This record gives sequence, structure tokens and C-alpha cells, in this order.
Amino acid sequence: MTEVMKKRVLLVDDAVVVRKALSLAIAQDCDLEVAGTAVNGRIALAKFPAIKPDVVLLDFEMPEMDGLETVRELRKIDARVPIIMFSSLTERGASVTLEALSLGASDYVAKPSNVDMTATLEAISRELIPKIRALCHLPDLQPNLIPSPRPCLPAPSTILAPRARLLAPVQVVAIGVSTGGPDALTRLLPSLPANFPVPVVIAQHMPPIFTSLLAARLAAKSALPVRECVSGELLTPGCVVIAPGDFHMVVNQENGVMILRTHQGPRENFCRPSVDVLFRSVANVYGARALAVVLTGMGQDGLKGCETLRQAGARIYVQDEASSVVWGMPGFVARGGLADKILPLDHLGAEIVRATAMQRSARTQA
Repeated sequence: MTEVMKKRVLLVDDAVVVRKALSLAIAQDCDLEVAGTAVNGRIALAKFPAIKPDVVLLDFEMPEMDGLETVRELRKIDARVPIIMFSSLTERGASVTLEALSLGASDYVAKPSNVDMTATLEAISRELIPKIRALCHLPDLQPNLIPSPRPCLPAPSTILAPRARLLAPVQVVAIGVSTGGPDALTRLLPSLPANFPVPVVIAQHMPPIFTSLLAARLAAKSALPVRECVSGELLTPGCVVIAPGDFHMVVNQENGVMILRTHQGPRENFCRPSVDVLFRSVANVYGARALAVVLTGMGQDGLKGCETLRQAGARIYVQDEASSVVWGMPGFVARGGLADKILPLDHLGAEIVRATAMQRSARTQA
């Protein structure tokens, strides 16, 4: 029998203890192998052509050439190899992480702060290994992440177009996104005009601090105001609101007014904020007047929310596989037959604007 080729990992970190912990964790996965290590970016770039890694794990703080400069140079050599950054859960760590993602890094993980090797290995196995597998297009082997069997799900090549149906005017756009999200949102939101007639609510899988900085970065590039949600604020047309890290965000109708609330209820799909939580609340309040958009991301968060939205008559668009960093979240929705449209990222903005055109016309005539 032909031996299955393992996915090759290049570790770039100046800390011996971190390289050891990563090597031990990766060795536990039979589909992965550490093909090489480097103590800084300059050495990693020199080794890269010979190693030909399938994924690069990259620290930020290193001598001679740091993580950001390494990302810049790696992308000149290889535009597609997945790069996962190590980040600290601090404001500076979040800022540098978002900068790395804007330069072409694929994803990030929080660097283990626990000095206990057993706890560190558990954290790496829980957070990092699934991301490596997803970015290398390997199946998820964690039993608790494997979805329950769903009857008659067609393969991507045999997805059927949904039946024609009457569509209500869109009054809200709800977006769910995870891995690859910051870049996807940076490309999508600027395509929405300043006179966009409905509110946009977003659940992006990110920890605290990261979401507020992401909102600020997106606001600087978009015609629409973008902000992190403050619980109790009014949901108004022409605004973009992002769920804060470690909080679920929901839309409530209170005394005839749309209000955004946040809470720290149980994680869903191991996530908080959860796309399912947001989408269910949007379905309950807006029903058929909602448009849900599922962008690139690992796992299946958003699938059950889309089922609820579809039952309510809402429209659902998903990002296509070719333009997604990971076609997990949008793929589950597409294979479930729930998507009205499956579109490249660069086409989604125009379709969202088109779906809300009736609302803009009504506001102009009012």
C-alpha cells in the first residue's frame, strides 16, 4: 500500500520550550509532521524552498526578522501556503494579529501562557491542531466536532438551486464568519454604499479586545459606521455592528424598537459569539425580511440558525468554496440545500446591495 503523505509543518519560534511543545502536539496527529524549525523569520525564509511546508506556524516576537516582516516576505514567495500566527490576548497582540491577517496570514491562535507542559499540550491540541487540519483540508477527527448525520445532503457538485419563492423586502443583513473573516469583511463591507438602507449585524469568531480593534479597522475602510456592540443600543439603518468577543449578540424587539443585547450564555458550537445565536434572534424578530450571509470559517456554526431562518422565509447567501479560506461554515449551509445563492466573495457585496434595493427606493420616496 502506498504510504499517505503527511502534511508538512514549519515551526518558526525563538523559544525552545514553545518549539518543543508544538512538536510534541503535532507528533500526536498521524496526518502531520514537523518538517523543519527556525528561530526567526530570516532562517525560515532560507529553509522554506527546501522544506516546502503545507503550513507555517509563526511567532510574532523574534530576533532579526519578526512575524509581520516574515509574513510580508513569505507572501512574496508563496501566495497560498497557510500561515498561522501565535498571538497574546493583549491589545498589542490583537493589533499585531490583525495587521498580520491583513498582510496575508490565514489564522491565529492564542499563545499558551501556562508553563505546565501537560496543560500546554492540551491547549495546543484543542485550539491549534483543528486549525492546521482545516487549513490543510484534512477531515476533522475530533468526535465532539463531527456533526450528527443529516439525511440526503447532496455533495457540493450536486447542490440544487432552491425553489422559486416570493421574497419579502430585506430589512436586516446578518453575517456569520470565522477563519479568514477579517480579510473577508475588509473586502465585503467597503462594497456597501454610504446610503445602505438597513442595519448589518455580524458574529465573527474572535476573543475580547480583538473585536473592538477589528471594528475600528473596518470603520476606517468602510463608508458605513462600524462598531462593536454595546448591549442595549438601538439597531438603526445604515450601521454595522459586530458582536463583542466572548459575548453572544442578539436582536430583540422591545416596545416596537429593535434593540441589540449581549449576554454570556453557554457557548454554541464551542463559540461565543455564536452565529447560530445571532441568526435565531434575527429569525425571531425579522423572519422573512432578513438576509443571512455565511462567509469563510471552520466548523458548522450558523447551520442551525440558517435552518431557522429558512423556515421563516429569509434569504441566505453563502461564500463559495474557491474564495473561502476554509469552506466549513458556508459549505455546511450549501450542502444542506439552504443557500439561495453561492457566490465568490467579490460578488457578494453587489448581491447584498441588490437585495436591499427595494428598501433604499422606499426610503428615497418616503
